[in-house]
Amino acid sequence: QVQLVESGGGLVQPGGSLRLSCAASGFTFSTYVMRWYRQAPEKERELVAVISTIGNTNYADSVKGRFTISRDNAKKMVDLQMNNLKPEDTAVYYCNAAGRRSLWGQGTQVTVSS
Repeated sequence: QVQLVESGGGLVQPGGSLRLSCAASGFTFSTYVMRWYRQAPEKERELVAVISTIGNTNYADSVKGRFTISRDNAKKMVDLQMNNLKPEDTAVYYCNAAGRRSLWGQGTQVTVSS
């Protein structure tokens, strides 16, 4: 079955950390560029981070220096380590796989609040 399943979201205080994970199945993970997007209430979905098939990374300016994307092709997983979280990071975070197809996970909620 072709799918992406995110996990690791939750409620965290400002300044805290979370690690999101995305488990892939049913396709050749190593050949897909992987991205994390997020969508806050009443806002458009935005790209947060991207990692190429060979591990090159890029980040939105708003998360540079705080978030780190990584992938493990053997385990077919992509992670997003989020540090020094801010209230404006509150959103549903989605994993995306881009290759022969564009695949999306169901999303995981991240809430940053005191």
